[in-house]
Amino acid sequence: MGRARLARLHGVATSYAPSPGTSVQIADGTVVAVLAALGVDASTPHAVRTALAAYEDDARRALLPRTVVARPDRPPDLARLPEGTVLRVETGDGETADLGAPDPAALARLPLGVHVLEARAPGGRTARAPLIVAPDRVPAPPGRSHGFLVQLYSLLSRRSWGMGDLGDLADLAAWSGRALGTGFLQLNPLHAAVPGPPTDPSPYRPSSRRFPDPVHLRIEHIPEYAHLTGAARLRAGELAARADALRSEVLERGALIDRDAVWALKREALELLWAVPLSPGRRAAYCDFLAEQGQALEDHATWCAIAERHGPDWRGWPAGLRDPRSPGTARLRHRLLDRIDFHCRLAWLTDQQLAAAQRAARDAGMAVGLVHDLAVGVHPSGADTWAQQDAFATGMSIGAPPDAFNARGQDWGLPPWRPDALAAAGYAPYRELLRGLLRHAGALRIDHVMGLFRLWWVPEGRPPTEGAYVRYDGEAMLSVLALEARRAGAAVIGEDLGTVEPGVREALAARGVLGTSVLWFERDYGNGERAAEDAAARAAAVDGPGAAAEAVADGPGAAGKDGAARDAAPASGATARILAPEEWRGACLATVTTHDLPTTAARLTGEDVALRERLGLLAGPPERERSRALQERTEWLRELVRRGLLPEGPGDEEAAVKAVHRFLLRTPARMVGVWLPDAVGDRRPQNLPGTWEEYPNWRLPIAGPDGRPHTLEELAASPRLHALMRELADGNRWERRRDTSRTPPRHRSPRAPAYGTDG
Repeated sequence: MGRARLARLHGVATSYAPSPGTSVQIADGTVVAVLAALGVDASTPHAVRTALAAYEDDARRALLPRTVVARPDRPPDLARLPEGTVLRVETGDGETADLGAPDPAALARLPLGVHVLEARAPGGRTARAPLIVAPDRVPAPPGRSHGFLVQLYSLLSRRSWGMGDLGDLADLAAWSGRALGTGFLQLNPLHAAVPGPPTDPSPYRPSSRRFPDPVHLRIEHIPEYAHLTGAARLRAGELAARADALRSEVLERGALIDRDAVWALKREALELLWAVPLSPGRRAAYCDFLAEQGQALEDHATWCAIAERHGPDWRGWPAGLRDPRSPGTARLRHRLLDRIDFHCRLAWLTDQQLAAAQRAARDAGMAVGLVHDLAVGVHPSGADTWAQQDAFATGMSIGAPPDAFNARGQDWGLPPWRPDALAAAGYAPYRELLRGLLRHAGALRIDHVMGLFRLWWVPEGRPPTEGAYVRYDGEAMLSVLALEARRAGAAVIGEDLGTVEPGVREALAARGVLGTSVLWFERDYGNGERAAEDAAARAAAVDGPGAAAEAVADGPGAAGKDGAARDAAPASGATARILAPEEWRGACLATVTTHDLPTTAARLTGEDVALRERLGLLAGPPERERSRALQERTEWLRELVRRGLLPEGPGDEEAAVKAVHRFLLRTPARMVGVWLPDAVGDRRPQNLPGTWEEYPNWRLPIAGPDGRPHTLEELAASPRLHALMRELADGNRWERRRDTSRTPPRHRSPRAPAYGTDG
């Protein structure tokens, strides 16, 4: 009992519920290991008693919590302060205010921001703690809008160097905003990757979430490029010619996107540009950026510079360099000043081009513009874990517990933040991370948003079945998010697919965080239990937390990579009913598919099942899998016909793609997203969870139905794309002007289409 109580006090669960009505106890060894990662010794009964006594003594002595959080609807709890205590606040702008006796409501009325609260109790006891004053809600997106979901690397133009870049992003924004009326572009994470070769192509296992990757730079858009002379100019031309050949290999000869080859060319070009002196104005802007980013950028650039000498895993560096504040690191930092400046310059250049892309989006009339994606964690060997070691739990990885769909659980290989360290630091690592991502964004998507409340920690060397949930202060995490989003004027989208504990979606909605609703998941069993949660649960990051939705890859209840049972439903065996569009929640980003799901054309033609059959990924006999997929397609097509959303008639796959998007327009969703490959009939998924070498995840360009890659220029001229996007634009215009008493005009179709019915 003592160890269980100690675990509870530190937010470590000693049991979990893999399904309603069941409970699984966490092994004592796991609880001990997780507590040890939090700095608590629970290895023996004596150690447990000592730790409990220390906790109770600290709680008794503490005048204030590690961080005080206040907002208008929820003033802080200061009831434990002794009578006669007086408070003083040092505001974020340097002013001091004596507040006198504790008044929680007065704290909640302070200006939004991060302040310092000081308490003075009778007898001379004092305490100081960060005070976060946050708004109740994050900003809402301005009106209803539609936009594209795009993996930037896959968006090649005739000017990019072998993979999509920030120049392509700005061009996509300028064109789609003006020509198609799009209101946003949701991107994959652009975080800095752990350098290769080979570089992990997944954007969800970055070296750093604090800084973007310079591989996304458009070299010719850097002003210094125009001032190259002599041999440097000639060499730059040679590099550009090699980039042309690399791009041609991808676009014309079926080669995969080769991030390492692209970076090798760009890096050499950037070395040439770094040697070009900055103009006075650009030098001043660069210095401002350095001052603004401060220690965080210096640490990031230092890690990059040291990695050039000792490799990208800091855990294998000489002992004196593993600590960013050690004398050895300081000496090497001094010797590597030029290389550190080079990497700082790359961060600045990337920031500039991100700013230009967001300006292009807003200038094109986009209400939101860029929607950046925050991955759930970072690589254990990368820059963030080196620079912020105190904030991460050593020897732990996050993942997912066993459930009905994956009996072995999941280990994502990403170290978690320590909730106690975040609170002790006033949530500074989290605040700074959000502020950086929101610099040039109209909205932020948070992958696995449930991680703001709890995460499944897996001790190193143990299987995922031997993990435990660790709780975070959801009120504090959401308040920091609301504060930084308000400062940036940005909306927030939470990826809440999968297993979500009761109350989390409600808490997110109450703070204005939009959810994520995927067409294939939005079902109801008729007993109040939404199939969306069950279906998505099996998909929770099989290939990392970004893999949100493998569940429906082969039908309404496809298996995860471990061959779990399909067609999950309550024990009663009830059939999951497709949710009517008016039953959808309004506070969400609604989409038909995602980067981890089959494309819509593949699903509607059965090619998704054929692909998984070729790769040996089906959960059961191929005949059964094809039959189930056919059943789902038929059910959806009938539903679309019944609602008058498929007037084009039978046998038209392109028309069915339009129809499912018409369905989305019938929902009250605040944002409607179109997977960009869907707009041209691409059949290939960008990521196939559960595969590594079997499938080229994260390395495919956008392509048409025949697999031929499409450039940005071809996308802009595609009749199929324009026809689909006219549906979105017309639907949203109708929504904006319709009277609430009216119902949408119905498309009529005499009969259900027959294509795809042969399995």
